[in-house]
Amino acid sequence: PMPTPRKSAPFVRARLSHASENTADYLEAVSDLIAEKGEARLVDIAARLGISKATANKPLQRIQREGHIRTEPYRAVFLTDSGSAIAEEARHRHQVVLDFLRAGGGPEEVALRYSEGIEHHVSPETLALLERLTAAMARKRKPAATKPAARRKGTR
Repeated sequence: PMPTPRKSAPFVRARLSHASENTADYLEAVSDLIAEKGEARLVDIAARLGISKATANKPLQRIQREGHIRTEPYRAVFLTDSGSAIAEEARHRHQVVLDFLRAGGGPEEVALRYSEGIEHHVSPETLALLERLTAAMARKRKPAATKPAARRKGTR
């Protein structure tokens, strides 16, 4: 029997999510490399993502067809406006999740490891909630300003 749309919808969303998270990861890597080195070469993108140049090449071609990057023969990869916007949004999502995990007080290496994956799977509403929760946790950690003790009448 064919799956009902209601039952298959989460799987369709998951597949689409994986494709967009792959794009976001590549664009974020390109953006970071341009900021750090002034350019993003295929070899550097592959190294940043921990994959081979051959593996990185196919997704970069797809991302170029989608209009998020441009390349020139024997030159680096350049972000288009849409690519820059996606990279910046990915960086923001990552930072929100990382800040939340850090605020929770867990080990730093766990926060670093899991923030990379979680960032792709939270809705905008959940992301806003994480930001509010992080801010609330930060306020609770700050010691309250102490007021000077009230003087009783007739004392100095």
